[in-house]
Amino acid sequence: MKLFSFLSEALSTVALALVIAVIINLFILQPSNVFGSSMEPTLQEGDLVVMSKILNTFDIEPDYEEIVIIDSQVKKKHTLKDDLVFTFKYNKISSLLFKQIPEDKYWIKRVIGRSGDVIEFKDGRIYRNGELLEEKYIKEEMYTPNYKVVIPERHIYVLGDNRNHSADSRIIGSVPIENVLGKLIFTL
Repeated sequence: MKLFSFLSEALSTVALALVIAVIINLFILQPSNVFGSSMEPTLQEGDLVVMSKILNTFDIEPDYEEIVIIDSQVKKKHTLKDDLVFTFKYNKISSLLFKQIPEDKYWIKRVIGRSGDVIEFKDGRIYRNGELLEEKYIKEEMYTPNYKVVIPERHIYVLGDNRNHSADSRIIGSVPIENVLGKLIFTL
């Protein structure tokens, strides 16, 4: 009887710990790896990043220059099911156990524009609401055609720091706030 009681208690403790870990991973903090070179020189492929999921949990619009992880499928409504898949599929443990390579769905990018902003690309430079952005973090001069975009309500505009080698809002357009999974809080 003592062995059964011990095993039962041990399994209950492990189950509770797993539930707490999933809740933390889903709603508060999540580690993930960087794949690709779109955020160089700030982030390198293979870097381990920890993101706060508070933005997503409380539906908060990120600030300028914050680095965020987004669901790039902007035409599809991002759901809690998508959050669960991201939590279990793209974390450090899964990548170690299964050598997981993410599909090209989750991107890590920098916030350049927020709701209502006018973003203009002109002669390799970016202007936000008519003011030139001073971006010390970009890898090299950007080669992008001249154009202007207005960011819709509850959307952000994101770019990679390696502008000439980044799939970002220049391709998919503005990103709905609900597609922001979290923001970078530190790298390991």
